[in-house]
Amino acid sequence: MEAHLSEEARPLFLAMHPADQRHVLNVAYTAGELAEREGAEVDRELLLRCCLLHDVGRVRGTMDVWGKVWAVLAEKIMSAELWQMLECTEAAHFWQKPGLALYVYRCHPEIGAARLREVGLNREAEIIRFHHSLPKAIEAEELKLLRRADALN
Repeated sequence: MEAHLSEEARPLFLAMHPADQRHVLNVAYTAGELAEREGAEVDRELLLRCCLLHDVGRVRGTMDVWGKVWAVLAEKIMSAELWQMLECTEAAHFWQKPGLALYVYRCHPEIGAARLREVGLNREAEIIRFHHSLPKAIEAEELKLLRRADALN
């Protein structure tokens, strides 16, 4: 991990929950395997950095394991109106944590991209920003591989 992340990027990686750190490592491994197997013409270092940083919008304490479980279940059963009513951008009180988890779950690609831009990782930010978006006709190969590897992990 350290060989692929700059000094500026490491604190973003380390701020994630350990379960998210394990997840992004698995995604990086899977994406590397996919790229190798398919002979994809990609910037391998960029791909690995994007995989390792794709969930930096989910910082430890804003959406941990139970927050993710809550958000995934809520997405299945909750109306968009109720979701919007409960969602909040910060949790000043304990009872606001579920609303913060909903916000982070929905917006973590944009949150992560903003954090990456703050430390000068603009190429990575542009890929990570779209990792949960619907595929478009023209996209970077790194984004396509990241999206596929993320879905497999």
